[in-house]
Amino acid sequence: MGVFVFLPLVLPLTALPIARLAEQHLHPRTATRLLTLVGTVLTVCSTLCLGLLMVVGTAQLPGNPLPDSWSDPEVRAAVPWDVVAGKAAIGALGAVAVSCTATCLRHVRVRRDARLALAGLPESPVAVLPDDKAYAYALPGTSGRAGKPGRIVVSTGMLDSLSPHERRALIAHERAHLTAHHHRYLLAAQLAARANPLLRPLRTAVDYCAERWADEEAAREVGDRRVTARAVGKAALVSHGTPGPALAGFAAPGPVPRRVAALLGPVPPSRHWPPTWTAAGLALWIAAVGTAASALSSANAAVALVLVLHAATPL
Repeated sequence: MGVFVFLPLVLPLTALPIARLAEQHLHPRTATRLLTLVGTVLTVCSTLCLGLLMVVGTAQLPGNPLPDSWSDPEVRAAVPWDVVAGKAAIGALGAVAVSCTATCLRHVRVRRDARLALAGLPESPVAVLPDDKAYAYALPGTSGRAGKPGRIVVSTGMLDSLSPHERRALIAHERAHLTAHHHRYLLAAQLAARANPLLRPLRTAVDYCAERWADEEAAREVGDRRVTARAVGKAALVSHGTPGPALAGFAAPGPVPRRVAALLGPVPPSRHWPPTWTAAGLALWIAAVGTAASALSSANAAVALVLVLHAATPL
């Protein structure tokens, strides 16, 4: 196993350059999907390696339920600095479990509270709440046989601040969030950042790219990029945000000036894999190589530790 077990823990350091290149040079749709996939794979790999280190660290503790042979010197020799790394992994994995669980519970609670706020309103795709505070967000639907479809939630305060054409851009923007299931990308990126703080740049980039993706869909549906840009800017000035970070909103998250500037520019190219010797192609290859290296390193460490433990386990 050797030092390969530590590689997936540090490979997320590549998240910052990957995020910057993807934001600037890829179509928002491609960037959102790519960054979410990269963040998910890197998170799974780093968490798996923490789990492997925890097995070694837990086997050294008195009174543990693991076989005594798992704490033999031959097993501990498979992990460099086994005493420090093993015990540190116990606390780190516990923190990951607590943080991710709290994030999921908060997400469920926010969606439940948002649905309770709509109780009594007509079952229409767009729910208008009589509220002077300005906000608009996409509330995902529920799954299952008795599931409810997603709805667009907008306050009267937000509608009053926009012109009719700008309202159409707002509705198109939120509809794009629901159609493309952006809440899943946002939640996955948020969990990845909770599990490995080095992946926070990817979470920020996914937030921004998801909003840009919806901006482009709204501009295409409205047929006027300037109207959409004006709607984004005006909404940002009066918006009070969304109930939770995993619910996509019209004016947040994401740097609004950058979104407005992008809408005032040309339509971004939509090809999925740009030429290799370009900044966009470089972003994709860095992401692909870093993700593959992390996956191979964690797989190598997992197989090596399983073989060592199997050999040390008495029949």
